[in-house]
Amino acid sequence: MGEDSGRVTLPLSSPIWSSFFSVSPLTVVGTREEDGGHDLAPKHMAMPIGWRNYFGFVCTPLHATQRNAERTGAFTVSYPSPDQVLETSFAAAPRQDDSSKPGLAALPVVPASVVDGVLLRDAHVWLECELDRVVDGFEESTLVVGRIVAASVDERALRSSEGEDDDVIAAAPLLAYLPPGRFARIERSNSFPFPADFKH
Repeated sequence: MGEDSGRVTLPLSSPIWSSFFSVSPLTVVGTREEDGGHDLAPKHMAMPIGWRNYFGFVCTPLHATQRNAERTGAFTVSYPSPDQVLETSFAAAPRQDDSSKPGLAALPVVPASVVDGVLLRDAHVWLECELDRVVDGFEESTLVVGRIVAASVDERALRSSEGEDDDVIAAAPLLAYLPPGRFARIERSNSFPFPADFKH
């Protein structure tokens, strides 16, 4: 199919991802710096790995996030609320000539409970991970995978058998990142129409 049918072929000579919008979570990954300070970096190529307690994010050895995780064997993950968009953007600020990130001072954090690190205060979900593996071979990118050793959730965002999922999302809206460069606040959702015999 070509452009005449409404379908536009994208050239593969460069990455295709800026040609259309998609939906991703927005997470903040925390690691411990060599000098004892902490680093926080937003990651949208981030997700559970499989159905067990593993979490992974795309990174590169050029970033301190991956180097710190490999050196310390741990990282944290915070899922910010939509009200934390500005704070989260501070974590994306580039490093200064002395490798510092002054924007991190604007991010309120709390200590992790199991691993050596910090979590973004007032987020919805917090994960603490021990590094499981780093998978390379995606040109300049890698997949950093951790085993979750501690997890917690804001009580407003906690699903329960007694409550309605709609009420949970209304009480604790989700922050979605729409690459490239947009975000959305999710306050409403609909049940997915699974077939009657579908098993999760």
